[in-house]
Amino acid sequence: MRKKHKLSGIYLAVLLLIMYLPIVMVVIFSFNESKLTASFTGFSLKWYETLWHDRDIKEALFNSILLGVISCAISAVIGTLGAVGMARADYKTKGMMEYLSTVPIMIPEIILGMVFLAFFSLLNLPFGMTTLVIAHTTFCIPYIFMMVKARLVGIDRSLEEAARDLGASQIRTFFDITLPLIMPAVLSGSLLAFAMSFDDVVISIFVNGPRLNTLPVKVYTQLKTGVTPEINALCTIILAAIVLVLGISALLQKRQERRRGELSER
Repeated sequence: MRKKHKLSGIYLAVLLLIMYLPIVMVVIFSFNESKLTASFTGFSLKWYETLWHDRDIKEALFNSILLGVISCAISAVIGTLGAVGMARADYKTKGMMEYLSTVPIMIPEIILGMVFLAFFSLLNLPFGMTTLVIAHTTFCIPYIFMMVKARLVGIDRSLEEAARDLGASQIRTFFDITLPLIMPAVLSGSLLAFAMSFDDVVISIFVNGPRLNTLPVKVYTQLKTGVTPEINALCTIILAAIVLVLGISALLQKRQERRRGELSER
């Protein structure tokens, strides 16, 4: 048993090292004085200063955040209503419809991007933020749909039936009973969809406008001339923001658990 425990510990340590060593190297080389990423020549903050004055990067970052927020907001509404409607409906082709609802995340991105390109060209729709929102919303909906659908399975239908027996309408029951119960699934699905939208490169390349760039596309295009420590600095800032959000979320969760414990003791 001790040997197995040691082997499992070694395996976990190696796995964590492989996963997080590249991230640590990116953070370290963001403070590299040299432009070359092959060797660390000295500590410097000049790449953060260069990043602060880079208008193209800041514009691309703003476009990515705006695109993610808009597409996730629309996806949250459509995905939530679709999951609730599917759960309440009862017809023979229900299973097929649920399967078709998740098809966009099963299709390879390059094929989906080519489909959007052909579809938008057929409609003579100008490429830009509008086409990006439509494309990103399409592949973001299934993530929220699946999360909410899984949450609805564990909800007791008697709660909604009790609200209806007390005179509440379907809309009032949804907003007062169903929505608060599925809200954690909606939020988790929206965060996952935002991450997928913020990280997308292939589909965005096919449907973005000539003067509109998202951050992943901007970074991808800079690979042709070589990645500078400026990109490492950008990745470090994004990583720090993610860690900060996760820390705040963990603190809020602990506070909620403490309040629940205090209420249960009372």
